[in-house]
Amino acid sequence: MSAQPRSPSAGVDRVLRRVLGTRAEGFGDASLFFWGVTRGVLTGRVRRYFTEVLHQANILAVGSVFIVLALVFAFGLTIGIQAAYGARLVGAPSAAGAFTSIGDLREIAPYAFGYMMAAKVSTGYVAEIGTMRISDEIDAMDVMGLDSLLYLCSTRLLATWIILPLVYGIAMLVSFLGSFISVVLQVGQVSMGGYLELFWRFQTPTDFLFSGLKGMAMATFVVLVGCYYGYRVRGGPVEVGRATARAMVVNLIGVHVIGILGSQLFWGGAPRLPIGG
Repeated sequence: MSAQPRSPSAGVDRVLRRVLGTRAEGFGDASLFFWGVTRGVLTGRVRRYFTEVLHQANILAVGSVFIVLALVFAFGLTIGIQAAYGARLVGAPSAAGAFTSIGDLREIAPYAFGYMMAAKVSTGYVAEIGTMRISDEIDAMDVMGLDSLLYLCSTRLLATWIILPLVYGIAMLVSFLGSFISVVLQVGQVSMGGYLELFWRFQTPTDFLFSGLKGMAMATFVVLVGCYYGYRVRGGPVEVGRATARAMVVNLIGVHVIGILGSQLFWGGAPRLPIGG
């Protein structure tokens, strides 16, 4: 009997199943890893390594805070200039304060925070933990009875939750300062009193809470991604470099997804802007 001719779509189906299966398996593995790390913090098991938590918090505060604040300040200057000239174009120069209030609090501060955490902190975790993996240090921890996942990843997540709320609050103030300098001191199209009147009118305590939740969600995601790619790396130094690149791509996608979902969830249905009757 002659062999049946193979359908061209059969090969495509196999390739799709292989690719989608690999992606689904990777997503499931990452989800279980994220939950394992987070559960170690929520259940309090990480307290046995609280000295390491403080050590990681100190590294995070000393090594990353200045860079995060510098980027947020630069973004605040940029949004201030855009708000000043944009308000002038529509014939309402005093409205620059409203534009910077909304832009800084709801978008600029969280995104700048997420970008810098992804570029500085997450990739650093991939390189650090990945190097420990390929040099068999993590295996040695497991042999000695240490919970390597708890010690290396849950401690970093708890350190992030301890340090970053304060850092995020300072980052918001720094972005406000950058916009104030651009609009009032550099462009000079509105007085300080006129600027601050609209600036504070377009903010509520709830907006600060939502902005903080949005920024912390981004920070939590990028820390978990960095720990995952570092902990799961296999091979040699080249694989550590590839894992770092992959982690950065995933971080950028995740930061934007969280930003979009956060804006829609917190302000999409009720923007809470004092405009109109």
